[in-house]
Amino acid sequence: MSGTNGSPKARALGARLRDARKAAGFTVRGLAEQLGISHSAISRWETGARSPQPEDVASILAATGVNGAERSELLDLARGAGDPHWLSVQSGDRDRQMAALLEFERSAQRITDVAPLLIPGLLQTAEYARAIMVAAEVPTHEIETRVLVRVGRREVLTRREPANLLALVGEAAIRQEIGGRDVVLDQMHHLLNYAQMPTVDLRIVSSTAGWSPALEGPFVLIDFDDERPIVHVENRRAGLFFHEPDDIEAYRNAVDRVKSVAMSPADTTKLIADVITELETTT
Repeated sequence: MSGTNGSPKARALGARLRDARKAAGFTVRGLAEQLGISHSAISRWETGARSPQPEDVASILAATGVNGAERSELLDLARGAGDPHWLSVQSGDRDRQMAALLEFERSAQRITDVAPLLIPGLLQTAEYARAIMVAAEVPTHEIETRVLVRVGRREVLTRREPANLLALVGEAAIRQEIGGRDVVLDQMHHLLNYAQMPTVDLRIVSSTAGWSPALEGPFVLIDFDDERPIVHVENRRAGLFFHEPDDIEAYRNAVDRVKSVAMSPADTTKLIADVITELETTT
């Protein structure tokens, strides 16, 4: 048996199962014949429209030759795939959730990033990202891999059919000295370059704008062409995906409220240019 879903966890699991099937050289129908089940069931599992039971996943993994740590990881994903929210607090599950976030970004039609204190990940330079990780005491042997992953995320903005990005960034983020003057200066030039892209809408929320939901913390709202939207919220110890309609509506309303107090794109680029001038004249 499998359950009706569409949850972030079911969709993440489905994407991994699809990758495993393709890597093993199976078509959907070929794998269905191998397992003696309907091809429509496999299609629904791969899209996340329905969530397979762990025993179904085990059968797919056996047929596609997936074993070892990857097998254990996917079986863990299968447990609770039908839950309406995906909360991760353990390091292994946090890694799986980050992999899912990257997959969601790759298939996104629109990404809205509310970032009151730091430059959004999709707009960070490698040096800025590295400075954060060093200061956060990320294990040294992991830093370069993580930086490459973060920089690689930009591909969703530069691919042939890019996602649209609305970045609502707190003024504190562009004034916070992370990594030193040169790193910040390079990051500001990088922001100006991306702000010129037709699919990027960058707006600064002034420190004098008063209260808005941005002050409650960062979040990312991801919209798709033909899937339900997803919200991702993360803090130091946990990550959480939402996809229920009431949750999405609450965060969409929050975006509208933040956007209503944010600067225009023109005023945003002027402020960033002013920050660049300040940095360049600092001795």
